[in-house]
Amino acid sequence: MEGGGIENPAFETPSSDLGRRYHAGPASPGAGAAARARPCLGPEEGPCGWGPCTPRALQLCNNSEGYLAAYSLLAIFQGIVVNGLINISISTIEKRYELNSSLTGLISASYDIAFCVLSLFVSYFGERGHKPRWLAFSAFMLGLGSLVFSLPHFSSGKYQYGGKLEDTCQTAETIFANATCSASTNSSLHKYLYVFILGQLLLGVGGTPLYTLGTAFIDDSVPKHKSSLYIGIGYAMSLLGPAVGYVVGGQLLKVYIDIQMPKSTKVDQDDPRWLGAWWIGFLVCFFAIWLLIIPFSCFPRHLPGTAKIQAEKISETHDDGSQVLVQTNNIGQSFKDFPMALLILLRNPVLMSLIIASSSEALVATGFATFLPKFIENQFGKSSSFSATLGGLVLIPAAALGQVISGVLVSKCKMDCKGIIKFMISTCSVALILNTVFLFAKCGNEPFAGVSETYNGRTGTLYNLTAPCNANCRCLRSMYYPICGRDDIQYFSPCFAGCASYLFNNMKKTYHNCSCIGKSKRENGSEDFLYEAVPGKCPTQCKFLPLFLTFFFFAVVFTFMANTPTTVAILRCVPDKQRSFALGVQSVFLRLLGTIPGPILFGVAIDNSCTLWDINECETKGACWVYDNERMAYLLMGISAACKTITIIFVVMAVCFYKPPPLTKALPRKTSEKISVICT
Repeated sequence: MEGGGIENPAFETPSSDLGRRYHAGPASPGAGAAARARPCLGPEEGPCGWGPCTPRALQLCNNSEGYLAAYSLLAIFQGIVVNGLINISISTIEKRYELNSSLTGLISASYDIAFCVLSLFVSYFGERGHKPRWLAFSAFMLGLGSLVFSLPHFSSGKYQYGGKLEDTCQTAETIFANATCSASTNSSLHKYLYVFILGQLLLGVGGTPLYTLGTAFIDDSVPKHKSSLYIGIGYAMSLLGPAVGYVVGGQLLKVYIDIQMPKSTKVDQDDPRWLGAWWIGFLVCFFAIWLLIIPFSCFPRHLPGTAKIQAEKISETHDDGSQVLVQTNNIGQSFKDFPMALLILLRNPVLMSLIIASSSEALVATGFATFLPKFIENQFGKSSSFSATLGGLVLIPAAALGQVISGVLVSKCKMDCKGIIKFMISTCSVALILNTVFLFAKCGNEPFAGVSETYNGRTGTLYNLTAPCNANCRCLRSMYYPICGRDDIQYFSPCFAGCASYLFNNMKKTYHNCSCIGKSKRENGSEDFLYEAVPGKCPTQCKFLPLFLTFFFFAVVFTFMANTPTTVAILRCVPDKQRSFALGVQSVFLRLLGTIPGPILFGVAIDNSCTLWDINECETKGACWVYDNERMAYLLMGISAACKTITIIFVVMAVCFYKPPPLTKALPRKTSEKISVICT
């Protein structure tokens, strides 16, 4: 190296690697002789182990299947932490550390910020480095980020909670009579915000090499027709992480936050003061992820047989002269080549069309991943926990199935780059058609006192929860505990229904002496003597939930069937030395245009359909309690349809732009590359 810099094997130039890679190919007797020249050979395709320690048992894993298993495990644990445990723990962290939603939103965005900042540099320098060692570094940072994210629990002391909040009319008068607008007391708990942000930044650093260098290494190590299958399996495994995270995290939240509950006061899970043990999952993942450093650190720079596989591959790089430019100028050897390398990719019309198309799909995918449970909860009158379960049962299996199916189809049909892009057009078109499920599987709003119905059909006004029957109860709109009256009308809370008392019958809570609830509308009114209201929303009369879930399941399948082909097409249409860098560029655009604005855009659309907001004593608008279901359905369908139309347009543009290299032009280019790297 010029300049006498410090040599680092993770940032070695690829000259010896390429010499070994191409010398091993059966190009010609002369090339074979060169391959046997010991000075030209390096340890890139060495055995699996650590230096001279190469146990025979480890060699059983020194292949593409062994690497795929380690890659899948790391992707699963990354998904568990980043997209599972953090998402399900956010509300608990808000309450425990007195953070508002804006600050927890900053915590969530910190991962994407770190990913965007580092993705280009990691993928650029890692392209010519030791990719498995980069993934060992990825595992180290992911484990460290998990540990840091759990640290606030161990330094913030025991959880302290206040007095129990009652929800009935007569108690509310006593407790909330003196409720005034006052600033919250000073607390040091909010300072832990910076620890959570640091944890997320570390997780972002760790996640960057995984889906850029890790994916490119799979493509390096397997034949071209198997690449899509292996990448599809790896991506499908990564989708299991959020599912496991939600299931395990949900169970851990049933454990009290400090494990042992104080003997003086009993708090059950139905109590608003209950907080679960959110931190346990992060601690377990810390140990599990750090164990994965071991397998990644023992893989060689290239798996055995990589040179032969690379020699047999025929370039499908978009014929715009970029391949020749990269080879002749040896772009990518130093940091000064970074601007030129980036410009080459940005000027590739096929690559940019595919990136914009995938970003548009990512916007929809992340939007629905965030708000599908809320949509199900409001449209079909289900509880939040049941809606989250249904959303997970639809999204995760459908997305994984789509990834695997597309990987198998592309592999079995041995599609070339142009065929893969055409295949994406068909899957996106079917997904757009299935998206019309929002038009016919939507539900109207159920009767809601003070919102869509007046109290007893005669008192009060619409969009005003206060009526003569509850005026003396001094109810708070910030305490949303919906109940269903015997008149089949939903009420905001027992207090707003004028309920003065409650009883427990067979562990079921019932409310009585409710001044705002009218007589039962049912023919058999014998139940009037048993209760006047029960906790929860009224059962919906809408029966479209099974139809919606079926259509939406297949819409997700066809949406994610374009994901693996997009990655494979990106790897094919760029110069060989820029494949990891191309995935890094895609990752940046994917977040800037997709995963970051997606939840924001969907959130704005859902807020736009709100009909009843939470207004606290300070007259500050908080969360939305009631939505206009039809408006919500139309808005979400409009966003989804618009994004999928954009996706189809840019995929069609990619087909039109793509020019495969002529065979007579591609082969000499490959031969010249072999010759140029001999003993350099």
